[in-house]
Amino acid sequence: MAVQKDESKILVFGGTGYIGSYMVKASIKFGHPTYVFSRPNSHKTEMLDQLQSMGAIIIEGTMDEHEKLVSLLREVDVVISALAYPQVLDQFKIIEAIKVAGNIKRFLPSDYGVDEDRVSVLPPFEAFLEKKRKIRRAVEAANIPYTFVSANCYGAYFVNFLLHPHEQKEEIITVYGSGEAKAVLVYEEDIGVFTIKVAIDPRACNRVVIYRPAADFISQLELISLWEKKTGRSFNKVHLPEEEMVALSETLPDPQNIPISILHSVFVKGVTANFELGENDVEASVLYPDLKVTTVDELLDIFLCNPPKPANAAFA
Repeated sequence: MAVQKDESKILVFGGTGYIGSYMVKASIKFGHPTYVFSRPNSHKTEMLDQLQSMGAIIIEGTMDEHEKLVSLLREVDVVISALAYPQVLDQFKIIEAIKVAGNIKRFLPSDYGVDEDRVSVLPPFEAFLEKKRKIRRAVEAANIPYTFVSANCYGAYFVNFLLHPHEQKEEIITVYGSGEAKAVLVYEEDIGVFTIKVAIDPRACNRVVIYRPAADFISQLELISLWEKKTGRSFNKVHLPEEEMVALSETLPDPQNIPISILHSVFVKGVTANFELGENDVEASVLYPDLKVTTVDELLDIFLCNPPKPANAAFA
């Protein structure tokens, strides 16, 4: 396929997954030849068929097929990994193949949450982030051109998790801590668009890019209040105190102790919003001021008319 001057051949690992599918769709939307690496006999046939019908090129293979990976990488320009947490360390195999291929212009490893190099969190979440740090350090050591993405919180995922909009009879909402800490909820479609933009942007090369639009800051209590106004419903807010969350992180078995630790860091400590950006920080909405970002208010409107399906994060 002949590639136009402003196009890049983009390969996505984990492209049928929750956040990866948004990246694949955005890449196709921008006109980039888009490849999706998928396991043979994947159970995600519906998503594969959808992406293929949109124009994605499906490549079947496994991470252990080193020579196949190298051969595939030599056909593309940009590699985006959106592998789920259980497969994070498989990215060492991608890194080794990139080193051999020698032609990749940019690699985006699977981050897309908090910036693991700047936060302090509870031990179960810390162990989770340490695996991602190992990948970052390996990418840097290999001198691979990279962009590390901190997309903060997946907006629709957390609206579903916090508000249970699909459960019309549910009148009880759990509030983590006081509910006053700000969090950054970025709509997944925006994450997909931002990610494709930064993947080919020279300004984002060898930088950490943070997705933190001003309109995406909100506390749990503000989110609940906004939802009550839009739905005309009133919810019973049951607070889970910080000390109970910490205790759960210490007593729940691994990996069940990871989600409560993430909730503590995001919604009690406010790690996505409790720091000022410095001169060396790169923020996506500043890079692309003309790009329309979905506000939290607009995201809730989407939930009113066509609510995104709830998703489950994989921790094991």
